[in-house]
Amino acid sequence: MANLLDILKALSDGTRFEILELLLSEDLCVRGLSRRTGVSEAAVSQHLKILRLAGIVSGERRGYFAHYSVNRNVLYEASLELRKLSRIACENGTSHLNEEEN
Repeated sequence: MANLLDILKALSDGTRFEILELLLSEDLCVRGLSRRTGVSEAAVSQHLKILRLAGIVSGERRGYFAHYSVNRNVLYEASLELRKLSRIACENGTSHLNEEEN
C-alpha cells in the first residue's frame, strides 16, 4: 500500500479531492476533468501527477488521451489505517477517562 501520509497530503487539496470525487464516478481524461472543475488542463495535469505519485489514481492511454481512474484498493487500505488510528485514539481516551474517575 502507498504511504498513508502521502495519501493524506495528496487529498488535502480541495481541487485534488474534487478530481477524486469525479473519478470515482467515471474515468476521465485531463480535458474532461478540466471542463468539469473549471481548472486549466495544465493545473489538472499537475494535480493528477500528485495523485498518481501517491498511488491514488492511474492513467490508461485510450487513443490520443490518457483516461484516469481511482485505485480503489489504495483508498480502502487508507481507510483501514485511519480506522486503526481511530480505535487507538478511542482506547487511549477511554483509559484516560477511567484514570480520572479513580
